[in-house]
Amino acid sequence: MRHCKRNIKLTMAVLAAALLAASLATSAQAQDQAPPPAQAPPSYTPEQLDKMVSRIALYPDSLLAQVLAAAGFSDQIPDAAKWADEHHYLSGDALANAINEDHLPWDPSVQALLPFPSVLETMASDLDWTRSLGDAFLAQRQDVMDAVQRMRQKAKDYGYLRSNGQIVVNASGPYIDIDPVDPGFICVPAYDPLVVFWPPRPGFFVGGAIGFGFGINIGGFFAPWGWGGIRFDWGAHALFINNVVWGRTWANRGFYVHPGYAGLHRWGPGPRVEGHKLIGRSEEERRAPREGRARPEERHHR
Repeated sequence: MRHCKRNIKLTMAVLAAALLAASLATSAQAQDQAPPPAQAPPSYTPEQLDKMVSRIALYPDSLLAQVLAAAGFSDQIPDAAKWADEHHYLSGDALANAINEDHLPWDPSVQALLPFPSVLETMASDLDWTRSLGDAFLAQRQDVMDAVQRMRQKAKDYGYLRSNGQIVVNASGPYIDIDPVDPGFICVPAYDPLVVFWPPRPGFFVGGAIGFGFGINIGGFFAPWGWGGIRFDWGAHALFINNVVWGRTWANRGFYVHPGYAGLHRWGPGPRVEGHKLIGRSEEERRAPREGRARPEERHHR
């Protein structure tokens, strides 16, 4: 009898140990299968944001808006920059058709910059900056827009930012708007942030600090990508693309689909189609936007 009791106790102990092991295994499996914790949004100081936006703060509002929206898809920028470089010889209707014909998988905000190879090159060449800019705009949109206004105010106060033949600087209210003189021609200003946001030294010619000679003819061909219906409401800290408020944030960045792109077909990650010549830009064509000079003639492509 005593032997039986010992066997029963031993059996119960073995069963308890087995149940404990099974419970621990189940718990570990559940932890392995559990979704990762949500990533905390970044937080940048005003000084960090000022420096972050300094290289684009003087872009015309429409171009600035496209850059901020596209920066939130930084992983797509290198491929888009390569495509834009190899198709830079196309423009207008031919370029808009090529974007559709090639079944490009990138977000429309990234595709909107394909007419601007130099801008995409800038973003692709410093992906850490592009990623930080996109994250900041998703998590701290108000702060980013305020930083842009601070930098614009500095450039205006020091005499660098003013209306000319390419842009209209409207500083009549509490905010500074920068719009193209010709809505169909978007200039890409070239400037050194270490110059235009600091007081000019005595005798320095402030009028030559920003080059506005380089730009791209947009026309109406790129309206589906937001051009023509894009603007900031600086007071409300809102961005409108295709006249619909841009609602992508840090919290919804994984699933947000901008309703303003409803007229565009989204091809997704399927196979690309390529039916065009691939011609990279020459060194002269690369230098022109960096130096703020007019787009060079491309006679060798015709």
